[in-house]
Formats: sequence, C-alpha cells, structure tokens
Amino acid sequence: MQTVLHKANTRGHANHGWLDSHHSFSFANYYNPERMHFGMLRVLNDDVVAGGMGFGTHPHKDMEIISIPLEGDLQHTDNMGNSTIIQQGDVQVMSAGTGVSHSEYNRNLAEDVKFLQIWVIPREQNVTPRYDQISIAAISRKNQLNQIVSPHPGEPGVWIHQDAWFFMGDFDTETNLKYGMKKPGNGVYLFVLEGRAEVDGKVLSRRDALGAWNTETLPISVGPDSKILAIEVPMA
Repeated sequence: MQTVLHKANTRGHANHGWLDSHHSFSFANYYNPERMHFGMLRVLNDDVVAGGMGFGTHPHKDMEIISIPLEGDLQHTDNMGNSTIIQQGDVQVMSAGTGVSHSEYNRNLAEDVKFLQIWVIPREQNVTPRYDQISIAAISRKNQLNQIVSPHPGEPGVWIHQDAWFFMGDFDTETNLKYGMKKPGNGVYLFVLEGRAEVDGKVLSRRDALGAWNTETLPISVGPDSKILAIEVPMA
C-alpha cells in the first residue's frame, strides 16, 4: 500500500473577504506541483461564503462537480433551467460535459454558508450536461460509511461519469472500519471533516486527509464525534 498524508495546515488558502477557501489541490492562485490531484480527484475546496455573497455566473466544461453543503443555504442557478437551494444533508452533482454556466450564492444575509466543492475528471468528454440533487438523510445511518456518489444510476446517492464512489459517515462512538475498494486500481482519499481518525498508523485530525492506493482494503479507526468523507477514484 502507498499513502500520502495531507495535513490541514498544508492546504492552499485564499481569503477574499466574501470567500474564505482552503484548497487541498492546486487551484486558482494556489499552485503546488506536488499537490495537483489525487488520481482523477482534481479539486477539493473547503469554502466559506459570507452572507448574501457568492460566485457570479461562470462556465465549466468536461468536469464532474459535486457540492456538499456543511452549513447554511446555497442558491444554485444554471443555464439548464435549474434554480435550487442546497443545504446540509444534500448532495448536488453537475456534469459540465459540453459546457454549462451557473452561479452560487449564500441566500442568507446574516449567516455564512459552508460547503465542499469537489471536481472529478470524467472518463469521457463532451457528455450532455446534467444536474441532480438529493437529500441523503433518508439513506444515512450513524456509525457507518454511507454511499452518496457512484458511477451507476439507481444506486444510493447521485451518479457521475467516472468509476468513482463517495461515502460519508457520522460517528458518535469509536468505530473500526475496513474500507474495500470498489474497483481494482482505484485509490481512496479520506478527508476528516470533524473529529479524528487513524489510518496506517497515522492520526488524522479535523480537515486532515490521507490518500491510499495499491491496496484492496484500508483499515480505518474513527474516533467518537467524528465525520469523515471517503472519495474513491481511478488513479490513472
């Protein structure tokens, strides 16, 4: 097994006043040649948007974009005719494909909105753009990893154009897991949202991450009062 450890304080950071963002991988003005991607996982941004502020209309192409709200209400509008609000407990996917434009705003004036913006490189280009949004509350169970993204329509969660799976877990007790890769050759990027976890003898605290590949399973010890996100992607 090969691993890479990304501590929270080694991420890129940009504070624009209205936007406070931490970048796990090179993005915008943050460039680190050793932190370009993890396999097909290209972007993992940990964003805080001030009240009433947001991202004006901008384009995307040939990327699978997944948004996971952590706090607050995020207003999404796009040129496919979608105008929705996503909040904690939701997962949103936008397959940019041949091209799509959208905007994202914090619809509350007095509260921040916090969300993860994740980009996965698709296995095929120029697909028809699409949008989907679900609540994962009904499919989430405490003290286990719950599937929220997959390559297959009809499975739990949303689906994307890549052999990738996302799992989220909310743990209130010490729990030992063994993550099994869904596809040979894939790797998994474990991101600790809250609390702590231990993987391969390495202790991960809030917003730390560990990527692992060249293995079929990954033992994970999760601490109490912890939340984790596991992102499995092809490595090439």
